Amino acid sequence: MSYFRKKPLEAVERPSNLKRDLKTMDLILLGLGAIVGTGIFVITGTAAALTAGPALIVSFIIAAFSCVLSALCYAEFASRIPVAGGAYSYGYAVFGELIGWLVGWLMICEYLLANASVASGWSGYMNGFLDGIGLGLPIALRSSYDMDAGSYVDVIAVLITFLVTYVVIQGAKKALRLNNIMVFIKFGLIALFIVVGVFYVKPENWTPFAPFGFEGIASGAAIVFFAFLGFDAVSTAAEETKNPRRDIPRGIIGSLGIATILYIVVTLVLTGIVPYAQLDIKDPVAFAIRFIGQDFIAGVISVGAILTLLTVLISMTYGLGRLIYAIGRDGLLPKKLSEVDVKTRSPKYATQLAGSVSAILAGIVPLGKLAELTNIVTLMIFVILAIGIIKLRKDHGEPNEGEFKVPFVPVFPIVSIVVCIYLMIQLSLSVWIAFVIWLVLGVIFYLAYGYKHSELNGK
Repeated sequence: MSYFRKKPLEAVERPSNLKRDLKTMDLILLGLGAIVGTGIFVITGTAAALTAGPALIVSFIIAAFSCVLSALCYAEFASRIPVAGGAYSYGYAVFGELIGWLVGWLMICEYLLANASVASGWSGYMNGFLDGIGLGLPIALRSSYDMDAGSYVDVIAVLITFLVTYVVIQGAKKALRLNNIMVFIKFGLIALFIVVGVFYVKPENWTPFAPFGFEGIASGAAIVFFAFLGFDAVSTAAEETKNPRRDIPRGIIGSLGIATILYIVVTLVLTGIVPYAQLDIKDPVAFAIRFIGQDFIAGVISVGAILTLLTVLISMTYGLGRLIYAIGRDGLLPKKLSEVDVKTRSPKYATQLAGSVSAILAGIVPLGKLAELTNIVTLMIFVILAIGIIKLRKDHGEPNEGEFKVPFVPVFPIVSIVVCIYLMIQLSLSVWIAFVIWLVLGVIFYLAYGYKHSELNGK
C-alpha cells in the first residue's frame, strides 16, 4: 500500500478533451481578471484602517515579493508539466498521490473561499448601489449570517455566483472574452480614480506612516496577500492553451507584475486622500472619491466595480472547475466530474459543483474569515511548490531548452519558503485551527475514497 505512488513525469501529460483556444494575452488577462478586483476595491480599505495605515504600500511590496518567488516556481512547473490542475498536478507528479491530493484539497479551499469572498464584496457594492436608487434589500437578505446584526443570507452574492457559473460553463473562449472586456473596463476605472484622486492627495494623511509599527505592516502583508491570489489560476488553463510551455509562464509573471504596480499606486492615492482610520468600509475606492465631493465619478466607479469585480469570479470559477476536472480524471474525486460537455468542450459538472458550493459559502460565511483562511491555505501551497522545485531539479535535472527556469535554485525557493512561513505565522490561532481541520478532513477523504478509486490503484 503506497500513499506516495506517482506517475512517471512523461505520463502526467495526456491527450485532452478540452479545446485549445488560448494565447498569451488571454492568459495575462485571465490572471489580471483574477488578481485585480477585491484587493483594490475591497481589501485595501480594511487593511489600511486596521493593520498598516499608509504603510500598507510596504505590506503590498512584501506580499508581492512572496508571490513573485512563488510565481517563478509556478512558471517552471507549468512549462515542464503543462497539464490542467495547476499545483495539484505538479504536487502529484513530484511528491506522489497523497501530497498531490492534499495540494488539490488546499486549492479547492483556496478557490472556493476566494470565490465566496469576491461574491460577498461584490454584494457590498451592489447593495450600496441599490440603496442609492431606493431599492435596497432588507437587512436579513443583504449579508452573511450574523444574528446580532439581524442578517441571515447574502442573496445577491448567491445569485451572482450562480450567474457566473452559467457563463463559465459556456466554454473557455466565451467566458474569457467577457472577462477580457471587463478587465479593460476595470483598468479604465482604476486610471480614472488615480487621475482624479491624485489632485486631492494630502501628504499629511501619510503621517504617521506606520501607526501600528512593523508588526502592523507584517499583519497587513498577511492580509493583502489575498489581493494577489489568482495568478495561479493561469496554470489551470494549460490544456486549453495553444503553446502552454511558452505562454503559461508569460501569463503568470505578466499578470502578477502589472497587478503589483497597480496596487501600490492605488494604495498611495487612497491613503493620501482619506485618513486611513476612516477606510474600514466595503467600498473604499468609491468612498474616497465621494470623500472629495466627486459624487458623479464615485457613482461611475461603483457601477464599474459592480461589473468588473465579476472578472475575479469568472477567473476563479474557471480555475476551480478545471482543478476539480483534473482531480476527478485521476479518480480522487468522482469520475462524473471529469466529463466534458460535448457542445461547449468544458467540464460542465465540475464547474456546476464549484459554483454551487461557492454560492453557499458566499451566502452565509462572513468576508473577513474567508480572506484569512484563503491566505493560510494558499501560503501552504506555495511552500509545498517551492520544496517541489528543489525536488524536481534533483529528480529530473535542469529544464530543457525553451522551458522556463527558476533562477538561483535552491536559494530562491528557500527564500520563498521562509517568507511564506513568516506570513503564515502572522495569522490568528483560529485561522490555524480551521486550516488544520481542513487538512485532517482531506486526509480522511483520501483514505476513505480517493485511495480506493484512484486510477493508480492496483498499479
